[in-house]
Amino acid sequence: MVDGVLAGCGAVQRRVRKLPARVVVYLLLAAALFEDSGYLAVWARLTGALHGLELPTVTGAALRQARVRLGVRPMRALFDVLRGPGSAAWAAGARWRGLLVTAIDGTHLDVADSEELVGWLGKRSNNRGSAGYPKVLLLALVACGTRTVIDVVFGPQDRSEADYAGRLVRSLDPQMIVLLDRGLSSNVFLAKVAAGGGHFLARLTANRTPPVLRRYPDGSFRSQLGGLRVRVIACEITIATPHGRRAETYRFATTLLDHYRYPARDLAELYHERWEIESSYYELKKTMLAGRVLRSRTRTGVAQEIFALLAVYQLLRTAITDGVTTAAPDLDPDRASFSIALNTARDQVIQAAGVIEDGHVDLVGAIGRAVLARPMLSRRPRTSPRRVKRPLSPFAHKSLNVDRRSFKFTVSVTILTGNGGP
Repeated sequence: MVDGVLAGCGAVQRRVRKLPARVVVYLLLAAALFEDSGYLAVWARLTGALHGLELPTVTGAALRQARVRLGVRPMRALFDVLRGPGSAAWAAGARWRGLLVTAIDGTHLDVADSEELVGWLGKRSNNRGSAGYPKVLLLALVACGTRTVIDVVFGPQDRSEADYAGRLVRSLDPQMIVLLDRGLSSNVFLAKVAAGGGHFLARLTANRTPPVLRRYPDGSFRSQLGGLRVRVIACEITIATPHGRRAETYRFATTLLDHYRYPARDLAELYHERWEIESSYYELKKTMLAGRVLRSRTRTGVAQEIFALLAVYQLLRTAITDGVTTAAPDLDPDRASFSIALNTARDQVIQAAGVIEDGHVDLVGAIGRAVLARPMLSRRPRTSPRRVKRPLSPFAHKSLNVDRRSFKFTVSVTILTGNGGP
């Protein structure tokens, strides 16, 4: 796959080098697995088990020059080959009423505080000047059932999320439903999604009161946003805990107009799946990056590093989904531990396992067997008390008065017959 990408990009080296283009791609992918290590340390892990081979002695400068020679295009092309739902489209829990459930949302990645990156991305300001690290705004279209990445865009945060998300519409199709938060519910953006062929379920802001054109028996009503025909669902979601009750009114708009096939209550419950994209970002930023700043100090290097990170994430998610759907097709892929998959992949690299093909196709693979050996418990409902789990003060936890091991709650959804306004 790497050789095909390099040939397609015209990036195959013209003369024999210590670090051929293929090896540089491997180095960048391995660096995404070992984010706590510098490139020389990554090189040592990548080659440590290759005993008996005449390996070149490389320096940090040689690795830097090799990355510069490679550029961004091969890493972008590799991610383009890997991205998409793949077998995830038929995994357990990936579809709802025949539609692939997806979501679009954004996040930020911290990058090095270099002059070039500050000039490209800028920095946040406060009353004492600039603060923090420069940040890249990244938006992804993710398959919620398996958290595989279908498409992604990123760039400076001086543009709105809706501007970037408009470029993701190219990857939607009529067999998908995309879940959208309030920040992506403008009439303009929703019209782009509908024009692109995809269905959406979007939460509307509280100050919007779409007109009631026709009421349906399930409590929803037909309406119009700009020139787009939609169906609106107003509901009250109540969470009851031992510490009290909290109710909030939600208003959703969808292009699924058939209230018999797509009942209002089922759609309101489906919106909860949007949280899966937050889990994807957690795996990228916390499990893989461990909250670290990206290594690169140049604009080209940052793009190269992000595509490598996304390619490895997609490979891990694909390995998890392939293993689960092959060996345990009834198991929901979200019960497979991403941390176990990541550590198994690291072990494979350190041990140089499977670097020589034997002609045997193993659909489950080492990663699939590892996650299936230790599946996680069934997912708890996605809610929690708004408390700091690791407070700055060692005594602050005594004032929280929450036992997380026995914390219980109930969620109820009530469809409102009005338009959900105040």
